[in-house]
Amino acid sequence: MVIVDRPELLIVGHAVRTTNAAEADPSRAQLPGLWARAGAPGAFAHVPSRVDENLYAVLTDYEGDHYGAYTQVVGIAVHSAARLPEGMVAVRVPGVPAMQVEARGPMPGALIEAWQQVWKHTESGGTPPRAFTTDLEVHHRGGADLYVAVLPSYGDPRPTPSPPA
Repeated sequence: MVIVDRPELLIVGHAVRTTNAAEADPSRAQLPGLWARAGAPGAFAHVPSRVDENLYAVLTDYEGDHYGAYTQVVGIAVHSAARLPEGMVAVRVPGVPAMQVEARGPMPGALIEAWQQVWKHTESGGTPPRAFTTDLEVHHRGGADLYVAVLPSYGDPRPTPSPPA
């Protein structure tokens, strides 16, 4: 895991409110249906000003920590969201310091393993601590990258540039 400056993005997509416990129970899981909807051919054809070909998952509105409820939006990055297709929402992902975790290999197993790394970091009290504000998954041809927001007040482990001489 490395700390990076996650850029601000605007994502348009479909949303569900869920918990990790619900997602572990196939009879209550909502994320597979959300992803099936987002991955359907032409799912975002009517969304103007698309930025790239990636799919994004935004995890936000955390009810505390990773045991509580959160909202997941699966969609695409756009330049603007002036007109939303019916049933879609827009969410601004703020630019913040974030832990970057790579998920490579067969999905969804590689993604689950990456999140397990994040949960282990959280459970062990790792630094920097998670902010539980807005997290981001970027799904691309090579796999996925997680950008997990961290508290900026706990020091920045990145090297700081030397002042000019």
